[in-house]
Amino acid sequence: MSWKSREGEASKSAFVSRKWTLLFCIGCFCAGMLFSDRMWSVPEIEDISSTTRVDDETPKLGSGCDPTIDVENEPKDVYGEVSKTHRAIHMLDKKISNLEMELAAARAAQESILSGSPVAENLKIPKTRKKRKYLMVVGINTAFSSRKRRDSVRATWMPQADKRKKLEEEKGIVVRFVIGHSATSGGILDRAIEAEENRHGDIMRLDHVEGYLELSAKTKIFFATAVASWDADFYVKVDDDVHVNIGTLGATLARHRPKPRVYIGCMKSGPVLAQKGVRYHEPEYWKFGEEGNKYFRHATGQLYAISKDLATYISINQHVLHKYVNEDVSLGSWFIGLDVEQVDDRRLCCGTPPDCEWKAQAGNVCVASFDWSCSGICKSSERIKEVHRRCGEGENALWNAAF
Repeated sequence: MSWKSREGEASKSAFVSRKWTLLFCIGCFCAGMLFSDRMWSVPEIEDISSTTRVDDETPKLGSGCDPTIDVENEPKDVYGEVSKTHRAIHMLDKKISNLEMELAAARAAQESILSGSPVAENLKIPKTRKKRKYLMVVGINTAFSSRKRRDSVRATWMPQADKRKKLEEEKGIVVRFVIGHSATSGGILDRAIEAEENRHGDIMRLDHVEGYLELSAKTKIFFATAVASWDADFYVKVDDDVHVNIGTLGATLARHRPKPRVYIGCMKSGPVLAQKGVRYHEPEYWKFGEEGNKYFRHATGQLYAISKDLATYISINQHVLHKYVNEDVSLGSWFIGLDVEQVDDRRLCCGTPPDCEWKAQAGNVCVASFDWSCSGICKSSERIKEVHRRCGEGENALWNAAF
C-alpha cells in the first residue's frame, strides 16, 4: 500500500471520530439541560404547594382583612373582639397575681425553714386561711416598750376577743399588733410578748430584730408575712399611737378594689435632712441631689395602705429592695418605676380634737387622727380614749358597714 492511500484512510477515520465526538457533546448537553430543568422544578412546586396551604389556612384565622367580611358589620366585630381581649387580659392578671401570692407564701415559709427560725402558725397552714378572702389586713406597728399603747388601742378602736373574730368572719378585716423579737431571742422581753399574746391572741410575731433604725426592714417583713398568711385586697400599716376608725377605713379602701396596684395615704414630699443629730436625718441624703432638695412623693408613715399586688411585689423582691432610714421613704422608693396609682386621701391624717370632731359633725368622718407635732397622738396612752370618744365613728357604724 502506498503512502497516499494510508493518508486518505487516516484522514477519513479522523473525520469520523470528530463527527462522533460532536454528536456525543450535543447529546451530553441535551441530557444536562433536561436534568437541570428537573432539579430546578422541584423547589418551585414545593413553594407553590406550601403557599397554597398557607392561603387555604388563612381564612381559619378569622383575619379582619378577609374581603368576604361585611364592611357594615366589621366595627361591631372589632369592638367585640377588643372587649373579649380586655376580659382575657384581666383574667390573666388575676391568675398571675394569685400565682405570685402563692410563690411569695412558699418563699416566706422556705426562708423561715432554711434560717432555722420557728415557722409561724400562719405559714404552716396557709391553705386553710387562703380559702377565705379578706378585705384588709391591718398591722399595728408596735415595740416592746409600748405595752400601755397597745392596751389603750385595745380599749378603744380595736375589737377584742369574740368581736375581733366576728370582725374577721363577717367583715373580712384582720387586725394584729406587729412585733419582732429582741436581740437576745427568748429573753425576758420576748417572754413578756408571748404572755401577752396568750392572753389576747392579737399579736403577729415577725422574724425580725426590733430596733428604731430597722423600721424599713420590719415593714418589708410585715408585708411579706401578711401576704403569705392572709389573702386580702389590701394590707395596711398603722402606728400604735394613731386612732383609727376601722369601718371608715374599710369603706374607703373598698372603693379602690378594682385597681390592681394602688398606694393610698396622705402623700407628702418633705425635705431631705442632711444634718446629723436631727430627727429623721437621712444618711444617704447625697442620693437626692443637692442639699435642701426634697424627697419624691410618698405616704406619711402614720397610716398607709397598699393593694395585694404591691404587697406581693415587696414579698418577692424584698432581698433587693433598698432600705432608707425612714420607712415611709423606703416604701415610696420601692414603687418608683412601677405602674402604681397614688391616692392622696387627707382623711387618713386628720388632727386630734377639735379637728376630727368638726369633720365628723360635718359628716366627713376621719379614717385616722393624730398630732403632726408628735407624729402620732401626743401622750397617746392617756389621750386616745378622749380622741375615741369625740372622733370615733361609733360601734354601730362598723357592724352596719357593707364592704
